Amino acid sequence: MTGSGGAVVTGEAGAMSGEVFVANLVRFGRALRSVGLPVTVQQMAELARALMWIDIGDRTVVRQTARAVLVKRREDLDLFGLVFDAFWRAPGSGPGQRPQKVPPAPRHDPAPQNRFTIATYMAFKARHADVEVDVADRAGTYSREEQLTGKRFAEMTPEELEAVARLVREMRWTVAQRRTRRRRSDPLGRALDLRRLLRDATRTGALPARLPRRRHVVKQRPLILMADISGSMERYSRLTLQFFHSARHALRDVETFVFATRLSRITTQLGLRNIDRAIDEASRDVIDWSGGTRIGECLHTFNREWSRRVLRRGAVVAIISDGCDRGEPELLRREMRWLHHRCHRLIWLNPHLGHPGYRPIVAGMAAALDWIDDFLPVDDLASLEAFSRALGELPARGRRARPAKQWRNDT
Repeated sequence: MTGSGGAVVTGEAGAMSGEVFVANLVRFGRALRSVGLPVTVQQMAELARALMWIDIGDRTVVRQTARAVLVKRREDLDLFGLVFDAFWRAPGSGPGQRPQKVPPAPRHDPAPQNRFTIATYMAFKARHADVEVDVADRAGTYSREEQLTGKRFAEMTPEELEAVARLVREMRWTVAQRRTRRRRSDPLGRALDLRRLLRDATRTGALPARLPRRRHVVKQRPLILMADISGSMERYSRLTLQFFHSARHALRDVETFVFATRLSRITTQLGLRNIDRAIDEASRDVIDWSGGTRIGECLHTFNREWSRRVLRRGAVVAIISDGCDRGEPELLRREMRWLHHRCHRLIWLNPHLGHPGYRPIVAGMAAALDWIDDFLPVDDLASLEAFSRALGELPARGRRARPAKQWRNDT
């Protein structure tokens, strides 16, 4: 069999040049990732080790071995088979192709980025008796991270979105704190602890030498995340869920919802540590992916059924949507007003806000504009990091002048 990179398995033993075969394995992994299959460098290294113990001239055995190592979900089996057949085609099966007996020289390699990684090469060269050594995969970091920071999500390739998702999972999240009514003992507190003072005086029969003091307990504000998963937001849906999963496990009090034509709570599903399982569970329970949008009706459901349970103790609400709504604008305006009065801060994240010349003139966005405290973009990694910083810098009391009013005046 031959890889699309040009290597062919020929001869009686079905052997080929080792370096070319490893290079083709790396290209095969990129081909799987390009169609959305979650194949890691570690899996490709395991496949390289496994192929050393089988006859790589037997196409069926190679296919079964690769499937056992690389495919972790049943629903990916058919897609894996299509990519395998297209990549590892039989010699001469392509139109106008002839069987090659010698792999092409390195100078004919089409692109330098297709060369195998050092981790995969070391795994291929390793002997069975060698001690295993963990090699950190640092691809996609440092300068790669800087390159992705200012690039819009809508312009990224699947591989770049995968790198961004990894960076999102590593983000550090903080939410502004609030002062509760509960107090605890603190020698530097501003208020006297009269109850403790009387208790100590009763036990000792005299006033203590030091007056006990106490202070208010400070806790993180609850965070409510709501994302639009309608057809107009389809390209951002999976990345949004990864962002929700990251915040869900980094913060203590987080509730997550998604909406299109109906509202769905996915807090329990995103509680799973494995992000792939968490997103699969959420996708299975939500039935209106990539459908129409009725933001007003979904907010009405939230205000009526969930607000008393989750809008407590000065919660912060963040809505991710482009504002394209098929419902009644007056209903959306009324529900936004109700929600605005019952939360500490109402933030709207719009993926189109970062585009030059954007104006919120669609009916849904224009209706919600009057009741938004912070109107922020969420079109690239830099804007997502800015949002995480803004959560930690919210005012302790009251509301600042709403920047969304400026958009109302401009439009």
